Amino acid sequence: MRVTDEQIAAMSTRERRELILRLAPVPSGLMPARRMMERIRRWRLVLLLLCVAALIPWTVYLAVTLPERYEARNWVATWVGFDVVLTIMLLLTAIFGYRRRQLLFPTAFASGVLLLCDAWFDVLTSHPGADQLQAVLSAVVIELPLAFVLIAGPLRLLRYVAIRNGLVDPGLRMWRMPIPLPELWPSAAGRKPGL
Repeated sequence: MRVTDEQIAAMSTRERRELILRLAPVPSGLMPARRMMERIRRWRLVLLLLCVAALIPWTVYLAVTLPERYEARNWVATWVGFDVVLTIMLLLTAIFGYRRRQLLFPTAFASGVLLLCDAWFDVLTSHPGADQLQAVLSAVVIELPLAFVLIAGPLRLLRYVAIRNGLVDPGLRMWRMPIPLPELWPSAAGRKPGL
């Protein structure tokens, strides 16, 4: 049976998504079983919550005990090393973007976060006066806008890919996008999609 462009255009979003999923089933064994995914998810959530629970008192402790001024060792190596990592991440993002590879998503996001960190530490560690003014201008004019582009752009592309592949409705906001589960995809055995 041949489906025409007109028939596809007349389909609802849900019908088109189901058609896409039926035409491109996920091979069996590609995704771990739901039980395994839930176990991994649970342990990662526990780990993250333990980190949050440990960081709260640690941050309070640092706020109370750290001196106002501190002379840092390896200052040059710290900043040069940070800028080397940032440069590598930006270069990888450019390469993956040029080649249209999905590795663009994590490298661009990480580059954006590194730029936010760079702006934060540049502004907070600069000397008052011209040094601080330069750090603030650099943050406002270059680092923060570029970080926004590097974080928001891949998130928008990720949403587009999910919509294009029929995983989510076009109107769904990024923060509401679910992680696809194996039972939501039809397998080669012909399970119905649960979307």
